[in-house]
Amino acid sequence: MTDRGPSGNPLWIVYESLAMVVGLGTLALICLGWLPFALLFKPLLPRRWAQWVGRGFIANGFRFYLGILEIFCACRFDLQELDQLRDSGPLIVAANHPSLLDAVMIVSRLPNAVCVMKASLMDNLLFGAAARLARYIRNDAPLEMILNSREALQDGAKLVIFPEGTRTANFPLDPCTPSTGLVANRAKVPVQTVLIEFSTPYLGKAWPLFRRPALPLSCRVRLGRRFDPPTNVQVFTAEIEAYFRAELGENGRPPVHVPA
Repeated sequence: MTDRGPSGNPLWIVYESLAMVVGLGTLALICLGWLPFALLFKPLLPRRWAQWVGRGFIANGFRFYLGILEIFCACRFDLQELDQLRDSGPLIVAANHPSLLDAVMIVSRLPNAVCVMKASLMDNLLFGAAARLARYIRNDAPLEMILNSREALQDGAKLVIFPEGTRTANFPLDPCTPSTGLVANRAKVPVQTVLIEFSTPYLGKAWPLFRRPALPLSCRVRLGRRFDPPTNVQVFTAEIEAYFRAELGENGRPPVHVPA
């Protein structure tokens, strides 16, 4: 994926800036529009209904958002392989993490997904209420995170987790934490790897939120190997990290193309 826009063209630079405003503004509007409903439904609805409504809205909202990016913002998302996971039962979906868009893309195709999220995002005004309604899981208390993840998997959910723990700083992959293996070991659920490849490093660790994107932007998400639940977490963590590195190679390193 090496698509490049007419770099240096003043009109294209203006378009990239407008696309950034459209993209960020649309996501903010979706989140703000859902906020009062998420706050209202959580105490009023039974837990199972609340999480079903919350997860369904997030999946459909993210799918709508990605559609806006494709129509107006010169983005292209190849996500079809994720559809194979919809009816596969409880599963840990473990992906590399090059961009802030990673969870958006995965969850848009999995209506019963539960994300392991940074605590700061769970407390965020825009995202927190929706995440709590959907029973997403905080990552700041390891034992609680493992227990809550096991409970979600026992209920039939897809658990979305990023083994690196945060967005990739050193491409193609940062060292993996043992969290994925610990959850899989406790829950006795297989781990489905997902490989995310971007054409540019937009919204990566080193890309400020309000820096205009380098368009067009292409992203492909493909299914990787499915690992059985591990018995040795340390060995599993080393194995899954080696697998990601071997599969991503240079494809996991976005071209260095940062607009001024």
